[in-house]
Amino acid sequence: MTASGRSETADDLLAALLDGMDAALCAFDGYGVITHWNREAERILGWSAAEAVGRKGFAGWAVRAADAQDVQDRLMSAQEVSGRQVHEFALLTKDGGRVLVRTQSAGVPGADGRPAGVYCAFSEVHAQIDLERAIALSESLMDDASWGVVLVDVDLRPAVVNAHAARAFGSGRGALLGRPLGELLAQGVEELEGALQHVLAEGAPPAPVELWVSVRTPEGVRRRCWRCGFLRLASPLAEEPVPLGVGLLFQDVTEARQAQLDTAQLRFRSHQLYRAGRAAAECEDPAEAAAVRLEFALAGFAEHALLDVLDHGPAPETGSGADAAGRGRLLRWAACPPGLPGLPEPGVIPVPYESGHPAVQALDRTGSVRASVPPGEADGRAAGQWAQDRRWPEGAAHALCTVLRSRGRSLGTLTFLRGPSRAAFERADAAYAEEVAARVAADLDLLGT
Repeated sequence: MTASGRSETADDLLAALLDGMDAALCAFDGYGVITHWNREAERILGWSAAEAVGRKGFAGWAVRAADAQDVQDRLMSAQEVSGRQVHEFALLTKDGGRVLVRTQSAGVPGADGRPAGVYCAFSEVHAQIDLERAIALSESLMDDASWGVVLVDVDLRPAVVNAHAARAFGSGRGALLGRPLGELLAQGVEELEGALQHVLAEGAPPAPVELWVSVRTPEGVRRRCWRCGFLRLASPLAEEPVPLGVGLLFQDVTEARQAQLDTAQLRFRSHQLYRAGRAAAECEDPAEAAAVRLEFALAGFAEHALLDVLDHGPAPETGSGADAAGRGRLLRWAACPPGLPGLPEPGVIPVPYESGHPAVQALDRTGSVRASVPPGEADGRAAGQWAQDRRWPEGAAHALCTVLRSRGRSLGTLTFLRGPSRAAFERADAAYAEEVAARVAADLDLLGT
């Protein structure tokens, strides 16, 4: 290829590069004559390259006469300084309108290193301001936003995490990047990943979504409620929207939601106690009234309830109804629901509780005792053996035993049981169980037990 051919190819390549730029660009030689003018400059001002190239400066066509010399001097001064210079000018469009542009100009050195001209890139000021606002917003969200912000890539792994989100995950920002969500969340990961996949496929939901998750932190697993908003991220440079990932914005609303749940739970339990009292008042037999109270107490609270009463009568073999501690034997009075397999018949056979049994502890303490399957034995045969050893129905994983007290006497124990899918009993549950036990004890006392 000849030198002239290579020159033509280089000129074509330069023209293609200039026309493909998103910013408007023009160039001046050392005398201020326009040598280059790309399509974006034509779009903003309306003047084509054929009309612009060869003109000296903007005077008489792209700038007001009163401003022409000042604009020319400021642009060409870029030859005399190092680095870029930023200016704002009001230029004229071909149809006579005015547009405020922000320019970045820099000198172009010649082969001998001396100034040979100036290139000038410019854009409409409002477009530049929009870009700067977008950048400022992005930096603010990533630094000190009051919401957690996580940018998740298409593989559903965190790519960018702000400081608030890092604190919510209990880890450093860098330590979270690229890790699967399953390593960060103990529970709720399926719901969160499902929401992210939906956003990638269908777009963001119309309203925020509240998700309960369990976050793995160095201090242990924490149960949290996040109010989440989702944004699908797409590349602005592609002709077709190409998903880059999902923006997850969330706020921790655990305390507010927990307070709402506690209030709703307290309201429901109070209503159950009221309904149980009304139903028990219609029972002629106090024993039936006690059984009715147990049925109402189980709703939303536990799977099983066991009512054991103290029998101070003589035992068939020992001649005394008292054990080594001086208390009477515990007889199974009622079970709810009735007919549980593997349990002694109500009122017939003493329940062979050992000395360390939670029900016996409740009698000794005159209070409530909570017990659960050890964490390492929550599944499988070990859990079944744990319940069997304590004379409880198969599948019991959490227990709450409380004492029945009336007129200064202990009448027996009331045990509530939950399965492994339920949470362990808490202090609020113990308060409710004690309220139920007090009312059941009054029924039993009325019966004369």
